[in-house]
Amino acid sequence: MHNAITIDALKVLDAIDRKGSFAGAAGELFRVPSAISYTVQKLEEDLDVEVFDRSGHRAVLTPAGRYLLEEGRALLQAAEALAHTTRQVAQGWETRLRIGFNSLLPAEALFPAVREFYALGVPVEVQLVEEVFAGAWDALQSRRVDLVVGADQFSKPAGAFATQALGEMNFVYAVAPGHPLADLTQPLTEDDIARYPAAVAADTSRSLPPGSAGIFQRQRALTVSNIDQKIAVQEAGLGVGWLPEARIRQQLADGRLIAKEVHDRRQPIMLHLARHSEDQGKALMWFWERLGQSPEIARWLRC
Repeated sequence: MHNAITIDALKVLDAIDRKGSFAGAAGELFRVPSAISYTVQKLEEDLDVEVFDRSGHRAVLTPAGRYLLEEGRALLQAAEALAHTTRQVAQGWETRLRIGFNSLLPAEALFPAVREFYALGVPVEVQLVEEVFAGAWDALQSRRVDLVVGADQFSKPAGAFATQALGEMNFVYAVAPGHPLADLTQPLTEDDIARYPAAVAADTSRSLPPGSAGIFQRQRALTVSNIDQKIAVQEAGLGVGWLPEARIRQQLADGRLIAKEVHDRRQPIMLHLARHSEDQGKALMWFWERLGQSPEIARWLRC
């Protein structure tokens, strides 16, 4: 089916409106005025609509013509964006990059890198996806994400993955100041802890075995979606458990949470960047280099 509205016709209308005349549009588009007039005339004939009112000394857009131009400008912008993106893809840039990050790290640790990437001016859509425990590796293995920030060393699946160590994350056992465990002075034992609900962030893994840490079999659990919610639950005194030390520095400093000694301490874990070894897209490799040397991430870890 013939489409009367072409990109070229919309460019002509846009130029006429901005330059104020057919002659001005012809000069901008490097065409003779008769070519501009012919494009407008053919558009009107094909649409069976008057785009310009020619009853006065100069042609002005009719209401229908104004509507066509305003809506058409969105199409012109989309066409230009499509052309630009196509050129970028031809140069090796992806159209989209999905970055998964372990919930142990705050999303804002990635914001400076994203800001710097946007400053490059390449039209790559960036998605940030939060994952918990084995969910980070699961998302990478199933290609729900292209890059993982904060992959641990315990739940790594078989496969050809490239990894880059970021640093170690320390944990503290934290309770609210009004919680019954807050008043115990000796290192907490399993018997002490098991009487109270554990705050648990649910593993987001879909196919890999889900994991958890520091939960006793006899202990009830209050399950939430991520580490931010787990911190809030423990601040409220509704649960207890291990938390990333760097994530609760302020709560520990102002007394909203209290760090407790535990008989069986949780060891620090090493977190990594991870990607599929064969993936070499420009956006992926830009973030691989930038995040691998990120001071914003380093402040949450022991390097």
